[in-house]
Amino acid sequence: MEKKRLLRIFVSYYKPYYKLFFLDLFCAFIVALIDLYFPMLTREVVGTILPAGDLHTFWIFIIAMVVLYLIRTSFQYIIHYWGHVLGVRMEYDMRRDLFSHLQTLPFKFYDKNRTGHLMSRMVNDLNEITELAHHGPEDLFLSLVMLIGSFFMLIMVEWRLALIVYIIVPVMIWFSLKYRRRMNESFKDLRVKLAEVNAQLESSISGVRVSKAFTNEDYEKDKFGHGNKRFRSSKYVAYNNMAVFQTGIEFFSHMLNVVVVAAGGYFIYRKWMQAADLLAFIMYVGVFLQPIHRLSNFMQQFESGMTGVERFAEIMEVKPDIVDAPDAKVLENVKGDIEFENVSFSYDGNENVLKNINISIPAGKTIALVGPSGGGKTTLCHLIPRFYEVMEGSIKIDGCDIREYTIKSLRQNVGLVQQDIFLFAGSIRENIRYGRVDADEDEVIEAAKRANIHDFIMSLPDGYDTQVGERGIRLSGGQKQRISIARVFLKNPPILLLDEATSALDNETEIKIQHALEELSKGRTTLVIAHRLSTIKNADRILVLTKDGIVEQGTHEELMELGGIYSSLYKAQFKDNASSEPVMDWTDLEE
Repeated sequence: MEKKRLLRIFVSYYKPYYKLFFLDLFCAFIVALIDLYFPMLTREVVGTILPAGDLHTFWIFIIAMVVLYLIRTSFQYIIHYWGHVLGVRMEYDMRRDLFSHLQTLPFKFYDKNRTGHLMSRMVNDLNEITELAHHGPEDLFLSLVMLIGSFFMLIMVEWRLALIVYIIVPVMIWFSLKYRRRMNESFKDLRVKLAEVNAQLESSISGVRVSKAFTNEDYEKDKFGHGNKRFRSSKYVAYNNMAVFQTGIEFFSHMLNVVVVAAGGYFIYRKWMQAADLLAFIMYVGVFLQPIHRLSNFMQQFESGMTGVERFAEIMEVKPDIVDAPDAKVLENVKGDIEFENVSFSYDGNENVLKNINISIPAGKTIALVGPSGGGKTTLCHLIPRFYEVMEGSIKIDGCDIREYTIKSLRQNVGLVQQDIFLFAGSIRENIRYGRVDADEDEVIEAAKRANIHDFIMSLPDGYDTQVGERGIRLSGGQKQRISIARVFLKNPPILLLDEATSALDNETEIKIQHALEELSKGRTTLVIAHRLSTIKNADRILVLTKDGIVEQGTHEELMELGGIYSSLYKAQFKDNASSEPVMDWTDLEE
């Protein structure tokens, strides 16, 4: 990405805080003027006042210096504190915008990007931006003021000695520019390696129970060790380039002092300048070198910070491929008629998961989807709330293509209980209320009762305030499943998508939940995915979905009379396991 474009993105975040920005620069300007004026005061004291024996004027000058440095200190505090506040606020805005943007990206984006990489961009990369936001403009401004100011001051003190200094400076600039590119590449690579370490760490910690179950702790250590070593090696390279850069600048700085002392001593010997002039000149060389050092530090911060900006911009440039149409309307007063017309879908653009699917689901009816894993049942459900976009054909709700509705209103009218249950780290109450965040306590309790989880919650010492742990680790699979069902009860949508909603429940609890789900389904359009065929016997229609599409459909009784795939699998699921006959499973369909 072009640096100019990155700079425009970065600079745009200064706009809300332009007053604070100019306050920082004003204070930096005053500090620079004081630093430029101090050597002249010293020259006057050493060269004129002390030789004249004017002690009264001497003390006046000393008091003036103290006052100047008190002023400088107060302004320096403003620079250090409020300058960093400026950077923190910009970092906050960028992290807020990045998180908000991530919320708009489709499932497809998260299918391709690891959580650890995204966390690294959200936290580590943006941390670098705080320092750049504060010190970047300030260092550039101070460097400009002090370079120009000290340039003229050096000429005023001794122009011949100033010319010698100016001959060396271009060499320092050449050296700085030469190593700038190397630092840029090495720090960019460092960010990439850090993201890899974060991703590996996130994966290993999330799967620590699996690694322990398979006694693969040593394998995880080795896997993490390889990534950690690559990160270490990348740091070696980055810090080597930084060390060469900084030590090179320091070398030129020290050599410059040596040259000034040598040439100045010779000038004093030839009576071309006074000792006080040499003292002031040496002080001005120090002032002159300050912006050089600032620029060297700035280059490091700039490359590191702009790498963070680039990685920030890369995600911000990703546009969601599922967006509202310009004339999208709000989905309201939903009846619940759903129509699939020649729907085809592919994740990679090559192999179709669904092809020419035609389904008509009348409002208020319950349709069950059964079939082998990988047949596209879950994918079909995910197309209704537009988690993914259909490749061909259309899906209609109440006779209107879902792409004509706003995404928010569409998803507000669809309730989903997924096979893979996710609970947020927090209390049980917070997780149930996630179904409708403005629900009151009575509504939360009612939802829990209908999901058959209230009694269990009340048996806990902290009741609804019980913490569920990371991803709900403190609860059993059935308990997590019922909490997720309670969310849907609370949301109370007109369209229900139940993807293996009772898969983690024991038989007794399953019967209770199944009854509750049937009650909830009354008057609502419900699409149920199930492997356990006993749970969908009462569905208004059952569809058998395979890789060849919908191969059978009808009520339970009709499909049993048909004697096809569904009938064989239903009988197989209830066959005595002791029978000598093999028990069929959905995998038989794939053979």
